Amino acid sequence: MLIKLIKQITPPKEWRFPVLILCGIFAGFGIYSFYISKAHSYLSDQPETCVNCHIMAPQYATWNHSSHREHANCNDCHVPHNNVLNKYFFKAKDGMRHASMFTLRMEPQVIFIHEAGRNVVHNNCIRCHSNLLLDPKLVLTVKNQEVHATNRVCWECHREVPHGRVNSLSSVPNARVPLPESPVPAWLENVLKTEKPKN
Repeated sequence: MLIKLIKQITPPKEWRFPVLILCGIFAGFGIYSFYISKAHSYLSDQPETCVNCHIMAPQYATWNHSSHREHANCNDCHVPHNNVLNKYFFKAKDGMRHASMFTLRMEPQVIFIHEAGRNVVHNNCIRCHSNLLLDPKLVLTVKNQEVHATNRVCWECHREVPHGRVNSLSSVPNARVPLPESPVPAWLENVLKTEKPKN
């Protein structure tokens, strides 16, 4: 069965070399795209990964100046944690949408979270802060606390957590945002520096 399948997909003898060359070109482009987009970094939970796209600098800066910085990274809030497969499927799906929009220059002036992301963030708020939602002191002191905790999303009241009211660098003027590393290899940068301009 397997041999029959291999024979069916194998090109005729005269086409083997051109097909091999084309496959090599496509594989090279794929590897280069993987490298230049820093796709491997998205497998980690490092917050600096989010500023691979400069458009996310305000989100990184405002998070970095929040109390959440000490306890949660971007993935703690923005990806599901019910199982590993769902986590990486959501990251891949969201990452492909982001990459497509940024590549085609379709990103909006002001970034708003989409519905799927809103649900994930809300569930993660509850996951981390469930002890507060059930705190008897809070239920007794905050009017309609139980209703508020079950019928609303958390940021209806906690609007400035963790990114602040204004998602721009003007909301955190002293922010230091890490710059992404250059995708140009060091040897090539050295060659470009040592080349003298022709007169």
